[in-house]
Amino acid sequence: MHKLPALLLPFMAACMIFSSCGTTAPQSSQEERKTEKISSEETPKDSEPESQPEEEKAGPIYGSQIKDGTYPIQVSSSSSMFRIIEAQLLVENGDMQAVLTLSGKGYGKLYMGTGEEALTDTEDHTIPFEENEAGQYTYTVPVPALNQEIDCAAWSIKKEKWYDRILVFLSDGIPAEALSQAPASIEGQYSIVLTGGQYSIPVTLSGGTGRVGIQSPAKVTISPEGTTAVLIWDSPYYVSMEVNGISYEPAHSGETSIFEIPVILEQDIPVSATTIAMSTPHEIEYTLHFDAASAKPAG
Repeated sequence: MHKLPALLLPFMAACMIFSSCGTTAPQSSQEERKTEKISSEETPKDSEPESQPEEEKAGPIYGSQIKDGTYPIQVSSSSSMFRIIEAQLLVENGDMQAVLTLSGKGYGKLYMGTGEEALTDTEDHTIPFEENEAGQYTYTVPVPALNQEIDCAAWSIKKEKWYDRILVFLSDGIPAEALSQAPASIEGQYSIVLTGGQYSIPVTLSGGTGRVGIQSPAKVTISPEGTTAVLIWDSPYYVSMEVNGISYEPAHSGETSIFEIPVILEQDIPVSATTIAMSTPHEIEYTLHFDAASAKPAG
């Protein structure tokens, strides 16, 4: 009877050991989880991939800088509802236009400008669709410049309203051999040739709706007083122009609007012009660019 407790002693010791192990194991597991959590939260920020700098955007390219021809190009749109699946750029004598093929048939016409401008303009300034052989809707639109945001309004057949879009015609598809790089200024190379007198110089116009243009080449006069150009708009409705904060009245009006303004060759020149073609006078911003490399003495 006295031997039974002695036999139980080893079993009691074993139970105490196992009981001790049972209480310490969860604590170790909790410490491991805590360590993992802290490690993940305290990961140095410099271990994250560095953000890459944005690529430098290409500057505007005008029709006078591209050889005549037809080029497939990409056109970005500000709306996924206005998806351009194909675009062909046509260049002729410094003028550019593009044939756009849309993915759907929801738009009956386009307007090169904002929807608000389209509401006050006339129907003949809109661009209706044409069906190609595949039954797709295509639109032939003027292109003032590549790599530049251009306003375009699209008329929804279903909603019967204008929707504003912004298009950018990209120069990536233009072969390098088709581009001519004009110098940034007329210093040096052109200071000898264009010393003074009158010249016929190609000029490009960008901005606005793209529906109104100017005659090119333009008559440019170089004198000790400065350089001026005679601009002939193909619209009779322009009543004033502003250059560098100075307003200029038309030198002549009739079927066209004619202005003589100061210019700088081989540089983008921001100007504005006021038109009365709409119900109220409307000021439109443009950019002029004179291609001195193609200058010829005026006849």
